[in-house]
Amino acid sequence: MIPSIATVCVSGTLLEKLEAIAAAGFRAVEIFENDLIAFPSSPAEVRRICGDLGLAIVTCQPFRDFEGMPDARRQRTFERAERKFDLLQELGTDLLFVCSSTSPEAQSGIDRLAADFAELGERAAKRGLRVGYEALAWGRHVHDYRDSWEIVRRAGRDNVGIILDSFHILSRGLETATIGTIPCDRIVMVQMADAPRLQMDHLSWSRHWRCLPGQGELDIAGFMRDLVATGYEGVLSLEIFNDRFRAGSARSVALDGHRSLIWLLDETSRALGRPVPGAIAMPPPAPVEAVEFIEFAVAEAEQAGFAALLAALGFTRTGTHRSKDVDLWSQGDIRIVLNADSDGFAHSYQISHGAAVCAIALRVPDAAAATERARLLLDLPHTGAAGPGELDLPAVRGVGGSLVYFIDRTSALGGWSQVDFEPTGETRDGAGLIAVDHISQTMQYEEMLTWLLFYSSLFATTKMPSQAVIDPGGVVQSQVVESGLDAESRKGLRLILNGSQSHRTMSARFITDFFGSGVQHVAFATADIVGTVSRLMANGVAMLPVPENYYDDLLARSDLSAEAIATLQALGILYDRDGEGCFWQAYTTTLDGGMFFEIVQREGYGGYGAANAGVRLSAQSRLARPVSMPAPYSQTAPA
Repeated sequence: MIPSIATVCVSGTLLEKLEAIAAAGFRAVEIFENDLIAFPSSPAEVRRICGDLGLAIVTCQPFRDFEGMPDARRQRTFERAERKFDLLQELGTDLLFVCSSTSPEAQSGIDRLAADFAELGERAAKRGLRVGYEALAWGRHVHDYRDSWEIVRRAGRDNVGIILDSFHILSRGLETATIGTIPCDRIVMVQMADAPRLQMDHLSWSRHWRCLPGQGELDIAGFMRDLVATGYEGVLSLEIFNDRFRAGSARSVALDGHRSLIWLLDETSRALGRPVPGAIAMPPPAPVEAVEFIEFAVAEAEQAGFAALLAALGFTRTGTHRSKDVDLWSQGDIRIVLNADSDGFAHSYQISHGAAVCAIALRVPDAAAATERARLLLDLPHTGAAGPGELDLPAVRGVGGSLVYFIDRTSALGGWSQVDFEPTGETRDGAGLIAVDHISQTMQYEEMLTWLLFYSSLFATTKMPSQAVIDPGGVVQSQVVESGLDAESRKGLRLILNGSQSHRTMSARFITDFFGSGVQHVAFATADIVGTVSRLMANGVAMLPVPENYYDDLLARSDLSAEAIATLQALGILYDRDGEGCFWQAYTTTLDGGMFFEIVQREGYGGYGAANAGVRLSAQSRLARPVSMPAPYSQTAPA
């Protein structure tokens, strides 16, 4: 199949859109009518620009309110079609894109509509043109692709075919098996769009909430399975109307679009057990076996303070880098790399963002295969400066320009800590932290779908439905992505992606203070949260104070004893439960730069304490703004 994208998907002027689409690697494009109308030069100039950019024009769409017009209007409609034919020929394309009529004047009757398309096909054939018919989900009489196919079939013209749009079909809950019975030479074009499942009218849903394949919740896989059954090998084009995309970078959205189609064809091939036309051979998506390490970039002046914080959290400095000012801190299965080197990527990242997580390393079955998949998915590779005898860890750029490293245990990469670090021999009583439970990344609201696609296309993941979390300053959208979870060993990857349209939420303030997107908090798991938090407080770690009212409410709504709740209250521990088990969580106060740590204990519980999120955000909003981090370390004190 031939990847394509409609200009309506991206922001900017028509020229900016076309340049972004070409830069993303597309070689075919749909020109949206409004973009052409607003363009200050002729259609012939648009054709020239597309030719220079290596873009073939699939169509200029749409042609509206054609079929079913009353006799008094019918001739006028065909006159409009002839002028559209002139435009298509000037643009150098041969497909007239007709969407089902929404006009209140349109009349019904399949034979009547088929006669309209038969005549339109005859007129188009004289010009060497084709006609495609799409059933809009909100069409006045035709809103089911099975009806549009019957009209096309009865029209009986070889140059009149059907256009299939995944959104129009799946948003109405239509079965897709009939697609597999349509002759592939009668399918002139296929448009792809995903979407979250929403309860609203189809027009509003379509105009504001479409998204790229893999970013939504529609049965794109079933649609593709039945499409492939026809033998179709033609244009597979994205048509996305989305407010986030309109506000985002044209080049980023276009690149995401190409990535989504590469992923979609790969997913379809794997589901069918055979390559589908247009699919790129690539390694399979890998499950994440564990978070191998988290790397913090700090300035030399911050190093002692951050090291003291790690020690207070129960970490031990177990290694020192053989050639760089980098230390390895460990506790349980958690490894923290503290990078204060004055050169390299981490130093540049620290200059831009302050003390921050600059990289996460994910353990996968085959790091080389994961790297190759990332390359074929158009992810941006990163090459570091490895010294003599040091390992060069493969990586790609992640959220906010941070890095995602790939590590495995079957190659030399598995020995990274022994190869690059000298053991210190230091020991310390830990605080009971045993693993990385989850990582929370905060980003611009417009970026959330980009990073959802990044993770879900690269790794074998599952995603939970997006949730709206109430912050005192507005609403935060939260999206969970998980990969390779092993409940018993607590291994795998749990990611929370957060974004907010409000400028007053804690997420928005983090982005402002941090100068971009990044990791806002890391959650560590423990098997005994009471014991762990008690040790942290004894070590001087400032924990987030929780209002007394929360515990009064907890006493009324939970089955915990008064004594148990009193213990939680003394330590600032929050509690939740679901049908599977129980969950406890506590937070440190906020560090300079807006980051904080979370301590969690799970007993069969699979969520993230969403019921407590509002309480936590309110408590954090009451604290004074962070100050610089003096030795041994600084956290925001209660106001």
